[in-house]
Amino acid sequence: MSNVVSFSQVLRERTKSSHGDSEGATFMDDLVKGRGTREDYISLVVQHYFIYQALEAATERMMNDAIAASFITPKLTRLPALEADLEFLLGDDWRDLIEPLPSTAAYVARINEVGATWNGGFVAHHYTRYLGDLSGGQIIRTLIQRQFGFETNGVGFYLFDEIAKPKEFKDTYKEQLDAVNWDDAERDRVIDEVVRAYQFNTDVFNDLARAKASSTNVA
Repeated sequence: MSNVVSFSQVLRERTKSSHGDSEGATFMDDLVKGRGTREDYISLVVQHYFIYQALEAATERMMNDAIAASFITPKLTRLPALEADLEFLLGDDWRDLIEPLPSTAAYVARINEVGATWNGGFVAHHYTRYLGDLSGGQIIRTLIQRQFGFETNGVGFYLFDEIAKPKEFKDTYKEQLDAVNWDDAERDRVIDEVVRAYQFNTDVFNDLARAKASSTNVA
């Protein structure tokens, strides 16, 4: 009987604390526990827009990369849903009303960098975002719908209409991770980039909390 631990398991174990830190950020904690406002939620959607604009542009660039291509599918595409959500939440002129926070700009810059030069780094960010969306994101959607009375408008980002069985999709994704013939050094680099991606995510949540506190103090 083999005791070999798969890469996807190692990845999960070595990034567990970083993932927990990201999930436990105060801004998101307040939002999912009903202490956030509709404006808080809109602020989050805005930052998601800039992040996924970068990630899905990187996806276009990586489509012909032999390793990256196995993870790419239009079933995951989020940008059209985010655009529809922002139109619903902010109106037709939503593009004129939004801007990235400094942490989001740094996150975007990193996605742009690895998405142009390094398939392992691209996969690290792809994995961190989309598998998170298919996991905890579904809980967030339900809570946001309940809190703000949304049906599907406003939470389209969390609705993966083309993925009927998220668990099966995630299991297949992890099998694809295990199948990539990265050596140990490259696997370590990918894991480090996943940790970095979680930190970027936490930084965005912290920036959102600071922006909220600042606007509250001004008011």
